[in-house]
This record gives sequence, structure tokens and C-alpha cells, in this order.
Amino acid sequence: MRISIFGSGYVGLVTAVCLAKLGNEVICYDIDREKIDKLQKGIVTFFEPGLKDLIIKNLAEKKIFFTVDPLFAVRDRDIIFIAVGTPQKKSGEADLSYVKNAANEIGKNLKNYTVIVNKSTVPVGTGLLVENIIEKRNKHSFDVVSNPEFLSEGRALYDFMNPERIVIGSRSLRPKKIMNKLYESFSCPMINTKVETAEMIKYASNAFLATKISFINEIANICERVGADIEEVSYGMGLDSRIGNKFLNAGVGYGGSCFPKDVKALNNIAAVNEYDFKLLKSVIRVNNDQRKLIVEKAERLLGDLKEKKVCVWGLSYKPDTDDIRESAAIDIIKLFHKKGAIINAYDPKVNYDQLNKEVKFKNKIVFYMNKYDALKNCHGLFIATEWNEFRKADLKRIKSNLIEPNVIDGRNIFEIKSVNKHGFNYLSIGRS
Repeated sequence: MRISIFGSGYVGLVTAVCLAKLGNEVICYDIDREKIDKLQKGIVTFFEPGLKDLIIKNLAEKKIFFTVDPLFAVRDRDIIFIAVGTPQKKSGEADLSYVKNAANEIGKNLKNYTVIVNKSTVPVGTGLLVENIIEKRNKHSFDVVSNPEFLSEGRALYDFMNPERIVIGSRSLRPKKIMNKLYESFSCPMINTKVETAEMIKYASNAFLATKISFINEIANICERVGADIEEVSYGMGLDSRIGNKFLNAGVGYGGSCFPKDVKALNNIAAVNEYDFKLLKSVIRVNNDQRKLIVEKAERLLGDLKEKKVCVWGLSYKPDTDDIRESAAIDIIKLFHKKGAIINAYDPKVNYDQLNKEVKFKNKIVFYMNKYDALKNCHGLFIATEWNEFRKADLKRIKSNLIEPNVIDGRNIFEIKSVNKHGFNYLSIGRS
């Protein structure tokens, strides 16, 4: 099929390269000329395993094209995906300005029947909003479909090519048939439903997963008080098929570009429709409190944090990505600074210059290219992201580089017996 993607960010780019891999002709449109110029050369502006290689392969085979020309991106297309950002406003609601801009450009340039697909995570009612915008600018026939993404950073290519379900929300048979044909090579369940239902499935899914994370962190905090082990508790719970074992790892809470934004957006949708979503409010509060608990643990080990130097391993919100959006590590570093601590930091993939630009740490933090060098002259180590290289770290080198053998393990990556054997003062999450 002839496909265009509006937006070359995380969702848009992954969708584009995977659809091209499936044999479709894909045009990726973006208003950012510098980004498009880089993509035309196979240069990716963020880290996602396997993405760069697939872009280069698709470019060589002329399966994918990048452009800043909206007419080129819209004309003679069978399907156009809107995969632009929907950042969070201060009120918690999703900012739909990029979606509206995309709909306007599509409306101005549409010349033939096309299926317009909302791939971005958008509030219920956005499908109708996009329809109205395009109708005002265009006399040609079209249909708007909701087809939410369920990609996990660090394994997005696998997730796209091996979906657990595909959700398609449409208002008539014609777009439904086109979308089902697009995905006919996949063997997973195909959920054909109303546009509004498809939009809600995405929000409900992310909110439920965030709830599991906040729940297991609450259980972990009780485990510490009663002498239970959260890892064994999680394992025992996860064997129950009604519960499942995913998203039951206790830690510093959820982060990233989806869960925090989508949970707050769903809470806002409830409020706008005069419903008090008490459970979701608690999920948000628990997640925020989990950051504060880490600083309290640091104070238990190090005492007054003023002028104490702390090393932070991991800045991305999860391993196998350089995404720092809503990262627990960043929130906790800010809390450390409020207490007067000095921070050394290391992350294997995060771009430090970009981080400084976005977070404005300036001289408040020193970044290192080697995890062991970052430990020197520090009073303690805080592990914020469960990168695999941290699991394999040499405990002897960690201890020898620290001034004091203090470790706050926010991801439970070390075995308690092992750290005790090496003489560490060690605090983790939900383990005595």
C-alpha cells in the first residue's frame, strides 16, 4: 500500500520503518527540516535497538522516503497515519495542537479518497475532531480511523512486528476493510470497534499497567516493614493467571513518555465528564511518593545529604532507550539537589548535552563516560535504571571507588547475599 506518516518521532518512525519492511511504500513527513535531512542520511535522533539499521536498509531498497513537503506526503496515498506528539498540558489534558496542525495540512492537500489514521495516543473524541478539521478544508471523501500503538521503548520493532492485538476503530466498512488488509499478515486478534472505543482502549491499558506498578510498590513498602521479600511476593502473585507476572517489579515507579502522560490525561477526561477517578488519583500519588522514599533511604544511609556526593547510575526512564521523559532518575536527582547533595552521573545511552539542554542542570551535576569513574569520591551509589551492564558490574570495583560502601538499589538488581558478602551498606526496594 501507499502510506504516509505525519510525524517522525518515536511512534511515527517505528511505524514507518516497520510498514516499509512489510513491503509498503512509505513517506515520512515532518516539519523539522534538520531532522528530515538527518533521516535521509540514515541518522536517527534517538536510540532504539535495531531502528537505525532498518532505516538504512529501507532507504537502500527505496521503500521509505522522508520529506518536509505536505503535498508530496498527502497526494495519492491509501493511508495517512497521524503520529505526532500529544504532550501534557499543566492541567493534565493532552495538548492536541500537533494533531490539529496535521489534520489541517492533510485537509489542504487531500486529492483522493484516503483513510486517515490516528496513531497518536489521543483523548476520546479526537477522531471526530480530526474529521471536522479535514471536512472544513476538503471536499474529497475520506474516513478517520483510530489505530492506537502499543509499543514499548527498547523493544519497539519487536512489538510492532509481533503484536498481541491490533485495535481498529472505524465508522464504516470501507476503512475497516483497508486497515484489515494492511495488517492481514499478522495472526494476532484484530479488534474492530467504534472510534471512541479504540481511543479508550489505549488509555485504559496504560492506566491499568501503571496501577499494577503503583500497587506492587505499595506492597514493597509494607514488605520492608514486616520482613517479607517483595521479589518472592511478586513471583507468587504472578503465577496466578488472573494477575500475570508483568509490571510487578517493585522500584522507583513508572516514567517515560506514555504512562505519566496517559494516566493524567485519563484522569482529566474523567474530571471533564464529572467523574471522580479516585483509584487513578492514588496511582499518581503513589508514583510520586516513591521518588521521595528513595531520598529518605539515602538519608538513612548517608545522614544529612548536604555536601555529600552521590553517584547515580542510569538516567533514562528504563533500559535500552535514551528517553529521559518523566524519568524517576531525573526527579530523584532534583530531590537530592534540594537536600544539598552533589551528583555524579553515568548512563550508557543518554545524550548528556541534550539532557542539560532539556533539564537545565548546568553545573549541578557532573556526567561521566565510565560508570566506575563516576563513583570516585562518592559517599554512595544510587541505581536508578536497570541497565544490564549494571547487573554485571564488579562489586569489588564499586566498593574500592566509593568513599563509603553505601548502595541504594532502586531496581533490585543486586543479590542481597552478594552485596552483604562484599560488606556494603545496602538498601533496596521491598527486601529486608
